[in-house]
Amino acid sequence: MVIEIKEYTSAEEISDTIDREISNTKSTLGEYLRRLDEIRSLAEKSKRVREIVMKLVGKKSEKESLSEISMGNINIVLDAKPFDELVAIESVVRSQQERLLVLQKAREGLKPFDQFSDTDGLKLQVVQNNGIPERILFKIC
Repeated sequence: MVIEIKEYTSAEEISDTIDREISNTKSTLGEYLRRLDEIRSLAEKSKRVREIVMKLVGKKSEKESLSEISMGNINIVLDAKPFDELVAIESVVRSQQERLLVLQKAREGLKPFDQFSDTDGLKLQVVQNNGIPERILFKIC
């Protein structure tokens, strides 16, 4: 999480920045969704092959186990399978979707401030959390 303060001269400038963030987020989300489809298909094939082989050798299907270890704040998956990658990408997709919704709501919330666009000597300081406006400080210079 990165919190920073950026200064803008108009609400329109803030809106343009948010629009760029929305566009970038949509693009990133689209890439992850494409990867998700590919990995989901591979994970399903892998699961079916595993089930068939287990049936052929007469063993009951074991629950998928993530050979996962923790090192500090990082989890490491050893011998990652398509299912492990699927879980990771699904998490990233959810996060990108949430970011997109928050950005779109912030953009909508800024529309009333467009009326300040022709106010001379007005500076806007925006407290942003990962590029998402959380607080706007109006400064008259």
